[in-house]
Amino acid sequence: MSTSTNLIHKKQLFGHPVGLFVLFFTEMWERFSYYGMRALLVIYMIAQANDKNGPGLGWTELEAYQLYGWYVMLVYLLSIPGGILADKVLGQKKTVMLGAIILVLGHGTLAIDASWAFFTGLGLIILGVGCLKPNISTMVGGLYEKGDIRRDKGFSIFYIGINLGSLLATTFVGLIVAKWGWHAGFGMAGIAMLLGLIVYVWGQKFLIHVGNKPTEEDKKDDVSILKLFLNLFKFPIQLVIVIVLLALSIYAGFTFEGVDHWGYGGLFMFLSLTVGLLMMIYQDLKSQIEKDRFLVVLLSFLLVIVFWGAFEQAGGLMNVYTNTKTDRILFGWEVPTPMFQGLNAGFILLFAVWVANLWAKRKLKNKEASSLFKMASGTIIMGLGFVFMIFAVRDYEANGSSAMYWLVFAYLFHTIGELSSSPVSLSFVTKLAPAKYASLMMGLYFAATGLGGKVAGILGEKSGEFGEYTIFIGITIFTVLFGLLVIALLKPLKRLTHGAEDDEKEIHLSDDNEGYELAER
Repeated sequence: MSTSTNLIHKKQLFGHPVGLFVLFFTEMWERFSYYGMRALLVIYMIAQANDKNGPGLGWTELEAYQLYGWYVMLVYLLSIPGGILADKVLGQKKTVMLGAIILVLGHGTLAIDASWAFFTGLGLIILGVGCLKPNISTMVGGLYEKGDIRRDKGFSIFYIGINLGSLLATTFVGLIVAKWGWHAGFGMAGIAMLLGLIVYVWGQKFLIHVGNKPTEEDKKDDVSILKLFLNLFKFPIQLVIVIVLLALSIYAGFTFEGVDHWGYGGLFMFLSLTVGLLMMIYQDLKSQIEKDRFLVVLLSFLLVIVFWGAFEQAGGLMNVYTNTKTDRILFGWEVPTPMFQGLNAGFILLFAVWVANLWAKRKLKNKEASSLFKMASGTIIMGLGFVFMIFAVRDYEANGSSAMYWLVFAYLFHTIGELSSSPVSLSFVTKLAPAKYASLMMGLYFAATGLGGKVAGILGEKSGEFGEYTIFIGITIFTVLFGLLVIALLKPLKRLTHGAEDDEKEIHLSDDNEGYELAER
């Protein structure tokens, strides 16, 4: 590395590498494009030809929820091959570049008023996010040397970009749609992603030392997933379990109702193979401590699925309810539906430090503040937010529309729950996952997040059969009971972690305003 090049990558801005702010603005515009499009997706699909924002697809709510569930799931599932592509072939930097280019093409395609463009655009966005999402965060970590105390603060700054992009998108995209129509909103998301790509290309000189193509030295300790999976043939019982699950998956493909029956068959096949892989990882672990911790990580994935299965109603059922049954008139002006999703990002920016401080003070008082307890508590708090949606439905049934403040309270509780759960869940996986399978477990974490999105879509589909009132009550009861169950099992579960969090340094209250990670979504 030349002297001039070395000086460039060591340049600082506000005490951090300049590369951090390149990634900050790249991610901010990427999240603008993603959340802007997400806020429009379901309500565009159900909009009729005579909609005030222009003709939509005219789908039923059931069809819209089905596609929404598959879309959110695939966006996160594709993070697994996206991470593998970076780790094995291109490196994070080039994979992020590839993802950004694909995203520009995808959002640009969505701006075209044609059915082929809609499906093509969604497919490109799924591929683009899969390449970009898991790798840009890895590059943030690579900007700092091992042990650099600025790392947490750097991630906090980066996550502000995530939520700022979400807030800007849900604020302005709705206004653009109200004035110029659906495809103008999709086009605005594409312009935002193009800005992100321009920033990323411009800032390459500040990123030359991170995310590069893996060398042969980097690859020598890689774990071959195929070789690991083939170990199934050495364990007859586990092999039989996988074969039975695969057979049931194929059966599901033939027998499930609906046009997406083979989609479910394929999903169950993926889950069956994943079960086989997880069993082989467990068999490969050498010590009982590693095996116990691995089991706790798998339980944390269940918490992740439950949390996001409820939380992602924001883009589905809650989005439709806002659009069709909420009185959105404020001082004579009708608030665009997408703006309500901005409440989550706005509340994150307002309350992130406050929530972190509450947990820090609880830990200093030697009260329970383990990651599992935070995740379970966050799930309960988020679930209680649906109590306000129950009140909203009762308000609608009594008056023909429901007040906006029910949504405000619901999003507030969802955000407090997210801030308690989401920042620690990924960190928890890094603490307990076996070192040589760390990257794979990160991919599975994102897969669990995606499965939560699919669960959200299924719950939306069931609202047509059971009604929104029943669905909101069901989500409330299930999330609260599941969170309480985890808390009830906390002592034995903590024993299985074998003190993985016991040696963490206490957080000093004088540092409460610095270094806390915001929720990454």
